[in-house]
Amino acid sequence: MDFAEALRLRVARVEEGIDRLLPPSTEPSGRLHAAMRYSMQAGGKRLRPVLVLAASELFDAPGGADPLAAAVAVECVHTYSLVHDDLPCMDNDSLRRGRPTAHKAFDEATALLAGDALLTLAFEILAGAYPGSPALSAALVAELAGAAGSRRLIGGQMEDLIAERGAKATPEGLRFIHENKTAAMIAAALAMGGICAGAPDPMVETLRAGGRQLGLAFQIVDDVLDATSDTATLGKTAGKDAKAGKATYVSVHGLEAARRIARESSESAVAILRLLPGETGFLTTLAEGLLGRTH
Repeated sequence: MDFAEALRLRVARVEEGIDRLLPPSTEPSGRLHAAMRYSMQAGGKRLRPVLVLAASELFDAPGGADPLAAAVAVECVHTYSLVHDDLPCMDNDSLRRGRPTAHKAFDEATALLAGDALLTLAFEILAGAYPGSPALSAALVAELAGAAGSRRLIGGQMEDLIAERGAKATPEGLRFIHENKTAAMIAAALAMGGICAGAPDPMVETLRAGGRQLGLAFQIVDDVLDATSDTATLGKTAGKDAKAGKATYVSVHGLEAARRIARESSESAVAILRLLPGETGFLTTLAEGLLGRTH
């Protein structure tokens, strides 16, 4: 099976899981559930849930659990962060994944609540999906909560806003933003796949380490694309980072240095992922391909 087909099958599995695990819009509070589905089912690369699935497949441990619920939970948290990131009080964006953002398609209050609900749903899914293994549920909850909390995702977003509001970004401060706002969730996705498969702790830490490098490369490429691509290609507003005065690898290091650092981070991620057992070709090909993406 070639890489493109392997990716398509994993994405299709994620889409099925999203449709099954999200509340239907026919339930009470239908407008809220419709907004949740609108945001979750808008497409996108599905990078994080695919990483959960791919990492789980590396290990042939007895008693491994189905990673699909964990993959959907990760995507719930990622999508909530995008819904909130697009709000007028944050980045005030009108386009996401090629269509109007949630607060444009519905309204600001509904989008805010939809993001809240997706964050809550992620942990409801993890708490209920593995009834025969409370220790597994606890480990997955701890991994995702740690990545999504004030010391990682939300803390990175806070520092990003501070930098946008006039504080001069340093290379160290910028790395903190990218490692926490983006890389922490990618590292958690890989770790959660390993946890589902019963991988030993040293291998889970290797997954986290590879994810941190992969996430850094991914976000730097995002910075480069924002500065060099167009809105139609990106599916979101191009050039908004410079217009908003955001701290990016392009604004701090320059375009060519940003590309070099992204390449170095990607190469580091691939080298780490190759230390894992099993067939790592899908993961390393995915990591290498992120450097050449156009959106």
